[in-house]
Amino acid sequence: MPSYQGLPQPQRTWAILTVFCGLIMAVLDGSIANIALPSISRELQSDPSRTIWVVNAYQLTVTVFLLPLSSLGDILGYKRVYRAGLATFLAGSLLCALSVNLPMLVAARVIQGIGGAGIMSVNTALVRCIYPPTKLGRGIGLNALIVGVTIAVGPSLGALILAVGSWPWLFAVNVPVAVFALAISRRALPETPAERHPFDYPSAVLSAVVFGMFILGLDGLGHAAWKPAAVASLVLATLLGWLLVRRQRGRPAPLVPVDLFQSRAFVLAVGTSFCSFMTQMLAFVSLPFYLEYQLGRSLQETGLLITPWPLMVAVMAAVAGRLSDRYPASILAGMGLAMLAAGLVGLAVLGPGATSLDIAWRTALCGIGFGFFQSPNNRAMILATPPARSGGASGAQATTRLLGQTTGTAVVALLFSLDAAGAARIALYVAALVATAGALVSLSRLRMPADS
Repeated sequence: MPSYQGLPQPQRTWAILTVFCGLIMAVLDGSIANIALPSISRELQSDPSRTIWVVNAYQLTVTVFLLPLSSLGDILGYKRVYRAGLATFLAGSLLCALSVNLPMLVAARVIQGIGGAGIMSVNTALVRCIYPPTKLGRGIGLNALIVGVTIAVGPSLGALILAVGSWPWLFAVNVPVAVFALAISRRALPETPAERHPFDYPSAVLSAVVFGMFILGLDGLGHAAWKPAAVASLVLATLLGWLLVRRQRGRPAPLVPVDLFQSRAFVLAVGTSFCSFMTQMLAFVSLPFYLEYQLGRSLQETGLLITPWPLMVAVMAAVAGRLSDRYPASILAGMGLAMLAAGLVGLAVLGPGATSLDIAWRTALCGIGFGFFQSPNNRAMILATPPARSGGASGAQATTRLLGQTTGTAVVALLFSLDAAGAARIALYVAALVATAGALVSLSRLRMPADS
């Protein structure tokens, strides 16, 4: 039974390496396949509209399995769920690389998604066990750095792999990394306590239906032909979600962590996290269109001008993680989102005569703000929960990130369906408003008796 006081060196180093290897693979596979969709469509002789399910199947599976697997982490121990996730992800990656038709590839992506959910569902809970409390902010800062940079560089890394190999290599590269992580995880990862309560299978199924319908509904809003069905899906998801929450209330360790939402600190941390990731995807999806069509940049210039964002995330996430061990999360996170909003407004007001320097320092400011926000907020979120519910907090954190990204992408698609010519600029203003709302929510934590 661990005391949640952290691991000694050198076990901590090996445990960190194991956790980060799994996290990089799980997050990267959510975006790396996007760039290969045309190649996959041609080689497997499939319709492009159906090939999109190579991406959707993974994202949807990860989202619907996150909370059930985080609950299993509390019941069985985080190490067991994480290692099972690694093994499943390894099998799914191998099957993806060996796929000979689209149905086989999509099925393999579902398997891979289950493994990715197993990895991400208990990731933050394991970080809490690995680091001592005085260095938890540093650990969560590195975690935020890994997630932020991996999301940003995914398409570029995919393009690099495709430049020297075919699309199966996008998945095959996971195999040696997963084998390595699985091999060292047996001794490196800490044993965590198991809770003595049964797994709630009906709630797990209902949770999967709710999140699945919600994501499909959001995705459908950007397609004119699907809007009626999308609205119906969202309404039904809302009603079923209400029933799910009612079912979970009063349970000692609910699968959907409604008990954690009794903490105001946890609620505000989740709210600001959702705003930040929604903002990120609003910007990431719209910026390429904005830079190319509105500011007249080439494809190569666009890639270079967006690069300062992930670079600054990499620099600031680690710095903010260390600062979060000393200063209130409300101030650090609020400042980060305020800088992100300022950078987005700065980008949105540019005209065709803007120089590359005008664009680059604004994208850098966005990266500084995003990187500065994540570590303190994630630390506050995990510390607002009791140690025995670290799995639930970890699952809620990952689910919030994915829902924020999905919502941001859906809003951009909806804007393009309403006004294709001005959608990219409008999306940047919307992103700035969402970031500002998140900053205000974060700063409201200053009124709490004890600010984590």
